[in-house]
Amino acid sequence: MLIDSHAHLDDARYDSDREAVIARAQEAGVDCFLTVGCDLATSRAAVDLADRYPFIYATVGVHPHEVKQIGDDWYDELRRLAKHQKVVAYGEIGLDYHYNHSPPKLQRERFREQILLARELQLPLIIHTREAQEDTVTILQEERANEIGGVFHCFSGDASLAKAALDLGFFLSFSGVITFQNATTLRDIVKTVPLDRMLIETDCPYLTPVPHRGKRNEPGYVRHVAEKIAEVKTADQPVTVEEVGRITSQNARRLFKIP
Repeated sequence: MLIDSHAHLDDARYDSDREAVIARAQEAGVDCFLTVGCDLATSRAAVDLADRYPFIYATVGVHPHEVKQIGDDWYDELRRLAKHQKVVAYGEIGLDYHYNHSPPKLQRERFREQILLARELQLPLIIHTREAQEDTVTILQEERANEIGGVFHCFSGDASLAKAALDLGFFLSFSGVITFQNATTLRDIVKTVPLDRMLIETDCPYLTPVPHRGKRNEPGYVRHVAEKIAEVKTADQPVTVEEVGRITSQNARRLFKIP
C-alpha cells in the first residue's frame, strides 16, 4: 500500500501512455495518487483526471513560477474548482527565488492571497519553497497556516527548515531526490523526521529516482523512495518498506481526508 502524494499526471509526457503508466503504478502497489495543479489549466486537468479515476485525487493552486499569470477571474475559478469532492488540497504554492520566473515581491503577495483562499476553503496547503526558506516560514506563520496544515513537498531544505515545518504542524514529503548520490545531508534529515510526519512522492515526471535516473519519472517509482527511507531509518532501528508505505499512506489519508 503506497500513496504518491505529489504527481503531475496531466503532463504532456504521459499523453501517449497515461493508462499504461497508471497500470504500472498499481502493479507496483500504489493504490492512490494526488495529481497537482500549478496554474488554472493544470488545476482543471487535475480535477478532470480525478473525475475519471476513483483512486486519483486532485489539488488546485498556482505555482510561484506562474503567479505573474494570475488574472482577475482566477481566484473565482480556483474557488469553484476547489468545491469538487475529489479536490483535497490547495497547491502547489509558495516561493521560488532560484529562477524568479515571477518577481519575488509578487510571489510573496500571491502566496499570502492563496493561503487566505485555502483557509477560506479549509484545504491543507502543498508548499513549494526553493532558496526562500526564511520568507516561506515567516509568511506561513503570519498568515496562520498552521490552522489548516499541509506539507512541504519534495523537501530539500536544511535541518532548520525541517524543524520550522514540523513546528508549524506540517508534514515533510520526500521524493526521489533522497536516492541521489549527493543527497547525504537530506538523508541525514530523513533520519531525524518521525515516520508519522512523513509523506512520500515522485513529483513525476520530474526527479526520477535511482535506479531510473535519466528516464521519465512515474508514480510507480515512489516505491524506491519508500525503500530508501526504510534503508536510512534502519541505520538506527529496523524499519521495513511495508512499514514506511503503511505509515506514510495513513499520514496522507489523514492530512488530505482521503477515505
